[in-house]
Amino acid sequence: MVVIVGGLALGLSAAPACAQADQPTPAEKKSGTPLFMPPAPEAILPNAFDGWELAGRSKVITDPAQADAANAAALKEYGFSLAVLANYKREGDTLSVRALRFNDTSGAYGAYTYYRQNSWPKEEIGTGAASDHNHVIFWAGTTVVDAQFSRIGPMSAAEMREIARAPGSMGAQGLLPPILASLPKERLEGQTTHYAVGPAGYSGSGGVLPPSLVDFSRGAETVTANYSLISGEATLTIIDYPTPQIAQAQEKAIRAYLKAGSHAQPPWPKPLNDSDTASLEVRHSGPLVALVSGDAVPDDSHRLLESVHYEADLTAVPLPVESEIEKTGKLLLGITLLSLIGAGAAILLGGFLGGGRALYRLARGKPISSVYDEEFIHLDLRMEWTEETQAVELTEERRSIEKPHPKR
Repeated sequence: MVVIVGGLALGLSAAPACAQADQPTPAEKKSGTPLFMPPAPEAILPNAFDGWELAGRSKVITDPAQADAANAAALKEYGFSLAVLANYKREGDTLSVRALRFNDTSGAYGAYTYYRQNSWPKEEIGTGAASDHNHVIFWAGTTVVDAQFSRIGPMSAAEMREIARAPGSMGAQGLLPPILASLPKERLEGQTTHYAVGPAGYSGSGGVLPPSLVDFSRGAETVTANYSLISGEATLTIIDYPTPQIAQAQEKAIRAYLKAGSHAQPPWPKPLNDSDTASLEVRHSGPLVALVSGDAVPDDSHRLLESVHYEADLTAVPLPVESEIEKTGKLLLGITLLSLIGAGAAILLGGFLGGGRALYRLARGKPISSVYDEEFIHLDLRMEWTEETQAVELTEERRSIEKPHPKR
């Protein structure tokens, strides 16, 4: 039944219809596999934790310029996806939190190293963390969390761990950039590694070379780290290119740039100007180009550079179907095996027959071989001398005498 009130049609059966809409459809009843949807962007940060209460509503941002205008270019390079901004309050104290979500773990790690300064002490939060007084930054999964406390307390780090431990809020875990495995571990200073995939992230995190010389347009990615060598501080820069040929060409360009010195274009950045020119050295290993700068003596710099080497991991990819080459190879292999089996059978049969004959001769007391045997085939014909035989011979003899001779 439908009633018209003020121009609006109200269905009295609307409530039952809504109830039916809440019931699962036949297709949903048949499906036994649960669907796990990713959490809403707002769920990255909790509404409350450890006494902190959300002040107002959290804000979701998809434009990196609104998330961090000064570093928007670097965020784009790292694969920025979205950001969640939230403000918390607790007993007069305030806390501003900015959670940055990236497309993968490598982007999150790179953004973390971009924001984290070398002098910041390490904290045990998430996968990696550092703090600077009331400023705490950490990363986990595909998310980087940047927090500013109005007043730091002894439990501030533990409070940040509550956010990092939220199930699924930090995104799926993934693999770190493979280039990190090329960094030598000996004498590496912690909290000094910086990973970059573009010119903005490289120069913003204190890159040694001009970004144009690295040439990120060729698909390069870099990692920079500090080392405490015996003779002084050194900075190691590793650049990973798609192919060894590109790496070899870039090594020549970097070597020429270092050799130009004060006449180089573009001019040397500050990290190069602050380095001992005698310690500057560059080499390539496979697709990697390594550069050492700093104040260490040339021998120490050379040893650090030589410890960087590329190890290729080759994985055989099976073909979806058997190729013609494999078919031909299997055919030839089968023919070869069949020939070997036939030859072996012939040898065994010959040995069996020849050996059997030799044993037979040996059993009869003869030599094993018959090469020197003198064997003749003869007829043993014997005639017995009897009286009848003598009479026949005499008769034949008389006939031959009595036979008349032809007249001459």
